[in-house]
Amino acid sequence: MSHEAPLLIVEDDLALQKQIKWTLDRFESVTASDRESALLQLRRHQPAVVTMDLGLPPDPDSVSEGFKLLEQILDIEPATKVIVLTGQNDQGHALRAVALGAYDFLAKPFEPDVLNLVVERASRLAELQAENRRLQALHQPDALSGLITRDTEMLRISRLIERVAGADATVLLLGESGTGKEVLSQGLHTASKRPGRFIAINCAAIPENLLESELFGYEKGAFTGAAKTTPGKIETAHHGTLFLDEIGDLPHSLQAKLLRFLQQRTIERLGGRSEIPVDVRVVCATHQDLKTQISEGRFREDLFYRLAEIVVNIPPLRSRNGDAVLLAHAFLRRFSQEQRRNSLQFSDDALDAIECHPWPGNVRELLNAVKRASIMADGERISCDDLGLPAPAREGAATAELDLRTVREAAERQTIVAALARANGNIVKASELLGVSRPTLYDLMKKLALK
Repeated sequence: MSHEAPLLIVEDDLALQKQIKWTLDRFESVTASDRESALLQLRRHQPAVVTMDLGLPPDPDSVSEGFKLLEQILDIEPATKVIVLTGQNDQGHALRAVALGAYDFLAKPFEPDVLNLVVERASRLAELQAENRRLQALHQPDALSGLITRDTEMLRISRLIERVAGADATVLLLGESGTGKEVLSQGLHTASKRPGRFIAINCAAIPENLLESELFGYEKGAFTGAAKTTPGKIETAHHGTLFLDEIGDLPHSLQAKLLRFLQQRTIERLGGRSEIPVDVRVVCATHQDLKTQISEGRFREDLFYRLAEIVVNIPPLRSRNGDAVLLAHAFLRRFSQEQRRNSLQFSDDALDAIECHPWPGNVRELLNAVKRASIMADGERISCDDLGLPAPAREGAATAELDLRTVREAAERQTIVAALARANGNIVKASELLGVSRPTLYDLMKKLALK
């Protein structure tokens, strides 16, 4: 029997390690003899099940390394099934391990059939839980469905959007123009499972004298040209989501009327006399500083606090690590298919230029640049000129920053210096903070020329 995710066996006694591996030969397995190698194997193979001894180097007589490893495994992947192998007299430690999140424990010497049975059950449970998560993901709307990103902050924001989707709280999205505020608002509506429609209106794009009728609707004869009763955007979004883009440009005369709607959840059409109840989730967005507008008397403070029940700050594209190139590739795939030029690719200098450019217009500017380049490029390679971008200041500027050894050494140096500072120069404390042995820390300091 073989599993896609292998079994990880953590045991410092190499003879016992071989015995366990032989006992569990039905499973594909990898081994580790200490905490550091176990974490390396964990990240490399993502095992569904781990068997481990609590007593690990550098002090096999202590269980501190084992408990530390158990906590780190469950921090990295909480769904991992950890089976703790203990001595006959270590039941207290075994119970503590289970309390920390271990799946089960066995006393050594163990019966091979019993170990096989426990590992089989743990593996089967891991498979069922993974399948359950997959099926839930298929049937639950995902706020990330329209968002392309690998940036940590954007992923955190997307999870936040999904978390608040089920509530009716008003959400205020803040960020520069073109950062994806409407995409996130649509994701919020999708994840909310509200049966109504997603209705968007740009408060800056409609003249002030028409915006009120667009929002609240009007009765027949309310004004010249009102030939029939027409519901507004708020009413149209009943049981759905109303997205008010550029809320900072909402005329002061309409702010009081919007506040009244948010408080009472009823509207009156222009020329009407009856109040109409509306169940709608309101999401607003702006690139302006509303607090500055409040201090200047251009935006109502009471409306701001009614809108800002949940505030989400969206970072600009230049702050999203790796997203510019990721998005550029996605846009090029889309536009090259539309233009029936599937062989289009970016040149290396174009990729460098995309990474180096600050993109003041954010994702919208990038999308337009790639669309234009997919149409205008003469050959199969899109260059800086096709994108309308200057060549990088130095050849391979962005590529040079991707040299793994250089980046790793810089990160190691920064982390070790921070740990030494935190420990006030104490090597023992610094090594504990870093999760490495003292000899390893000395070797790293020597390699990085740190004193």
